[in-house]
Amino acid sequence: MNIKVEIRETDSNHAKVVVGGEIDAYTAPKLKEALSEFVDQDNFKLQIDLAGVSYMDSTGLGVFVGLFKNLRAKKSELELVGLSDRIYRLFEITGLTDIIEIKNVEGEMNGNNV
Repeated sequence: MNIKVEIRETDSNHAKVVVGGEIDAYTAPKLKEALSEFVDQDNFKLQIDLAGVSYMDSTGLGVFVGLFKNLRAKKSELELVGLSDRIYRLFEITGLTDIIEIKNVEGEMNGNNV
């Protein structure tokens, strides 16, 4: 079980993070730590590309919920892109697609967010 997190900052108010591998109980702490540098920034937009994520469990969802709450408190935005149909379904089942902006879902199964 492994995870790769690559941070690509584009400017002072926006960053793109590319995640690959598996997000589970073992790798979620590493992801959370890598994203922690963004939670204290005001008016910031964080885009996370999950196209390379092959598996995610509820621990991974928890990382994104916590990140969303922290960013929202600072008037910042979270956008998830590149989700596989399977990963998107996890967000959909839990109702997170209604609060977290999700774009570019593989297979375009959700016309509202694609």
